[in-house]
Amino acid sequence: MLEVLEYLNKKPGAKNIPIINREISWLAFNARVLQEAEDEDVPLFERLRFLGIFSNNLDEFFRVRVATVKRMVLLKKDIRDQLNDEPKKLLAQIQKTVLKQQSEFQRIFDNLSDKLDEEGIHIINETELSEDQGAFVKQYFHTKVWPTLIPLMVTKKNFPSLKDASIYMAIKLFNSETPDDVNYSLLEVPTKSLSRFLVIPSISEHKYVILLEDVIRYCLQEIYSILNYDRFESYVIKISRDAELDLDSDITKSFLEKMKKSLKQRKKGDPVRFVHDRDMPKDLLQFLMTCIDVGKTDNIIPGGRYHNFKDFMGFPNLGRRDLEYSRINPIMHPDFKPYQSILDVMKVKDVMLHYPYQSFNSFIDLLREAAIDPRVKSIKITIYRLAKDSKVVNALINAAKNGKKVTVVLELQARFDEAANIKWSSTLQDEGVKVLFGLPGLKVHSKICLISRKENNRLVHYTTVGTGNFNESTAKIYSDLKLFTSDKRITSEIVRIFHLLEGKLHTPSVYRHLVPSPTHLRTKMVQLIANEIKNAQAGKEAYIYLKMNSLVDPDLISKLYEASNAGVKIRLNVRGICSITPGKKGLSENIEAISIIDKFLEHTRVFIFANGGKELMYISSADWMGRNLDSRVEVTCPVYDQSIQQEVRDFLEIQWRDNVKARILDAKQENKFKVRGDHEDKLRSQFALYDYYEKMLEG
Repeated sequence: MLEVLEYLNKKPGAKNIPIINREISWLAFNARVLQEAEDEDVPLFERLRFLGIFSNNLDEFFRVRVATVKRMVLLKKDIRDQLNDEPKKLLAQIQKTVLKQQSEFQRIFDNLSDKLDEEGIHIINETELSEDQGAFVKQYFHTKVWPTLIPLMVTKKNFPSLKDASIYMAIKLFNSETPDDVNYSLLEVPTKSLSRFLVIPSISEHKYVILLEDVIRYCLQEIYSILNYDRFESYVIKISRDAELDLDSDITKSFLEKMKKSLKQRKKGDPVRFVHDRDMPKDLLQFLMTCIDVGKTDNIIPGGRYHNFKDFMGFPNLGRRDLEYSRINPIMHPDFKPYQSILDVMKVKDVMLHYPYQSFNSFIDLLREAAIDPRVKSIKITIYRLAKDSKVVNALINAAKNGKKVTVVLELQARFDEAANIKWSSTLQDEGVKVLFGLPGLKVHSKICLISRKENNRLVHYTTVGTGNFNESTAKIYSDLKLFTSDKRITSEIVRIFHLLEGKLHTPSVYRHLVPSPTHLRTKMVQLIANEIKNAQAGKEAYIYLKMNSLVDPDLISKLYEASNAGVKIRLNVRGICSITPGKKGLSENIEAISIIDKFLEHTRVFIFANGGKELMYISSADWMGRNLDSRVEVTCPVYDQSIQQEVRDFLEIQWRDNVKARILDAKQENKFKVRGDHEDKLRSQFALYDYYEKMLEG
């Protein structure tokens, strides 16, 4: 319900200004992902994986955003009337857009299948198996698949609750001699225990892949052999459920207990989308819709033969590296030498790392160094998402075993990572690490680490502040910045942030350098924009450069419109949702906006203000959304080092000049690519940035 209240409090109608609906803007973002799947300059396997990313994104969109809109529909009429977008109309618009994208998706997949055939890679179904291939598939089925299956004969009275985001085979069984004598069965496709893809051995250079559901289809006769049926029709279905966690208000329970209970309830959330094979016969479709309790007003998506394309993110390589992006080796920062102290470097200068171009291992090395340095007394860190086999956790445990006081502020409500974080909390506590779960009512989304070391009988602090998670897996594919510093202006205020999270502060703190949420960020950004307006009106140079994942907040958008009208030059680089309307006469003529979708996921947040010639630059864990500004603990950090400021400016300028993967964001949400000038060379910013950091290493 928090999302609903946020929507009510920040609804666009409050300012009567043009704001693109966040759900519609998000669908435009996912359309940019779909563009990558169609781009013939993208390697073939990567195009398949972009289909997987598109599908995975859409799953989360329905489970979270569409679920929220459906909750709005159920609100009392007097509350519902306050909404600028009538929820039912919005749901209809979402449905229309998704159906159009689904059609595009299927067309692109069919085209990619043809392209794979040209490369000698064939995705085949059960009707296309040769005799030898069929024998291999049956052997695999009997040894690996059959033991995992639970075939259910279903009626309206005994229909089971379908799991969120799993795929099922709905099977119609009948006899050719008595076609009206029909039974229905249901099979969950066991993708959690088996690979979705089976590579069939081949004696030729051609490669053959069959999907798990087609393996099962090939063996339906064996599954139902004891029944008197000789005809089987099978169709894959999928349901998405409301993933919002409703936390129990029972004060006798710990927060951990409430989270565990809510995670169990999530599996039974209300349906928000039902996807089915469009070739499914009407009688089976109607039977399923009745049993699942979805109606015409729900998001019913007729799709193709296959669903859960998120599995295509793991499509087998088949030995064809030429059909993938070439792998890059992250570059070591020139200031961080192998087997030399990182703390000693931080003592004399600030360092900024840019993942994935530069190596995340430097942060792991920092933790490892702190774990064995006898002068280090404590390590404190905020954790939101971790890698599956986290080296960060291993280093923290090592520090605790070496007698350091290790404190982890672990966010249990990191969406879809809740169960993993509950597990990590137990692992850390068992090893002597102090684990805290943040502040009531606030998610801890900041990316900060504090190391305290005794030097000359006084405590000296070293800190890292970043835009992305302490996650070595995502650091290979997400673009993020991390500042390493011992600057007292920053470290002293990071100490205060941790005191707040530990419950040691009982009065509001004054922050002169850091800009934390939820107490300071909104006000500070409004002040800085107002300052640019004042300077523009005084004839001074005035500009604002913003890079972030999402720009949604109506109040800040309104202020940006005001700045544009005052003559402030505004550049926006927004990967995902962008609710502002750039380039509109009389409103936003001085606002330009781009979005870059490419090999790496753009995740960095940078805010720059001209400030009358004394430029201010910040990196942040926060986007400009209501939740980041008002209901999360975020840290926005100034960049003071002049050489690092230049690096960040170079980074943003390279991205702004991208004429290969940059799309223009405008009111029409058409995702048109930037037009390259007649005498302008191609510039693909992510590739250019790798070259930039290579040259920096070379000196």
